[in-house]
Amino acid sequence: MSREPAGSAPAPATGRRPGLKERIVRRYRLLPLRSRLAVLTAVAVAVAVAASAAACWVVTRDRLTEQVDETLKRQGVAAEYVQDLAGRCNSPVPGNVQLRLPTPYTVQIVMSDGSVCTWWEKTRIPAETSDVDVAQGRSGEALHTTRAADGTEMRVITRPYRGPLIDASGHQVAVSIATPMDPVTQPLNQLALILLIVTGVGVLGAATAGLWVARAGLRPVDRLTEAVEHVARTEDLTIRIPVDGEDEIARLSRSFNSMTAALASSRDLQQQLIADAGHELRTPLTSLRTNIDLLVRSEQSGRQLPAEDKQALLSSVKAQMGELAALIGDLQELSRTPETGPGGAGSVPVVALHDIVDAALRRARLRGPTLDITAELDPWYVRAEPAALERAVVNLLDNAVKFSPEGGAVEVALRKGELRVRDHGPGITEEELPHVFERFWRSPSARSLPGSGLGLSIVARTAYQAGGTVELRAAAGGGAEAVLNLPGAATPPPDLPEG
Repeated sequence: MSREPAGSAPAPATGRRPGLKERIVRRYRLLPLRSRLAVLTAVAVAVAVAASAAACWVVTRDRLTEQVDETLKRQGVAAEYVQDLAGRCNSPVPGNVQLRLPTPYTVQIVMSDGSVCTWWEKTRIPAETSDVDVAQGRSGEALHTTRAADGTEMRVITRPYRGPLIDASGHQVAVSIATPMDPVTQPLNQLALILLIVTGVGVLGAATAGLWVARAGLRPVDRLTEAVEHVARTEDLTIRIPVDGEDEIARLSRSFNSMTAALASSRDLQQQLIADAGHELRTPLTSLRTNIDLLVRSEQSGRQLPAEDKQALLSSVKAQMGELAALIGDLQELSRTPETGPGGAGSVPVVALHDIVDAALRRARLRGPTLDITAELDPWYVRAEPAALERAVVNLLDNAVKFSPEGGAVEVALRKGELRVRDHGPGITEEELPHVFERFWRSPSARSLPGSGLGLSIVARTAYQAGGTVELRAAAGGGAEAVLNLPGAATPPPDLPEG
């Protein structure tokens, strides 16, 4: 077995060399879009003009040939002329014969063996098979185009001769009348030249017009490209593209403007969220640091705080840590990316809303042991994330528990996908209703109560992801009522697992 020498590189693989068509396609794909549009326009016009020119040339040729044929068919040859032509065909000196045909015509006799007898002043025209068939009586007439011995293109008509003339073999003969095709070929050549010039001018004009149209049509795309490059380079989302008309480019420009507006709004909301979160975190952190500093100085100075004050400080530190943990949890919930849009199915499971509400009620009763919390829950199944939906329902119930007075009542009802949570607390004013679902917003009466101001924002976000709606309104007779609507069904799907 032979081995390659050590260190030798493998031979390069030889690929097939691309053909002319592949090279043309590859080069075409490398052209800019406006150049491709100009090339396509020029090719389309060239094909259309070439087809029209070819059709015009063919029709003109056929019409001129028909006129020549009609002229030939009207011509006749006198019997004396044929007899004298046959008698003097082999004579080197012509006889005194009076021609009865116009000089452009060539008259010759066709024998049954294919030989011809032509007037001495005219160029011999070789007989074709169709001419021999006429001489032999197998055909009544032959009409065709051929070339004379000197190369002149001729139009020939051959007919049987009915006079008393036979060839050497005793067969009848035929008489051919021919005329040059110059009246046809010369106009056709001139027409072809004119059509070629018109085609070239048309193609150049189409290429120029196509390039101009491509530039004019793609100018909005150029503006859009410049805007996108500007945004990518500077992150400036305030740029807007002027929109004119209702065509596809205008729709694309509107979509781009909508996208940049949405991105700008999202960035503003993000910055606002960071600012609000920093503001909300500053208060518990400041209080927590103050309390811890008091405890640390007490330990370092050796001056022990009274047991009651120390216990109050430790309870305050614990409460502030719990408030920080709740705030951080709410921020994490708001920053979590949803898996689906509103009403989207995706991989989101189907859950029993009544079971989630029942579990949230047990937690609410523990937080408000003095409250009378009643519930009427009808079965309802929705497609949503279980953890997020449970968090939203818990927030609604916690909001009702927090604002309910001691010994008050909270009424919960779930009917046909509509969850109602009503409390009998101080209620909410009309001026405050537009702000209740904003992040970190808290009513003046609730700023002394625990909470981060994110609970209802989480509820609104969860309702949106599940394709539903949420509303908070003042209840008749005092208090507030929260209404959460979620699309779903009263019966579970067949593939829903038990529990």
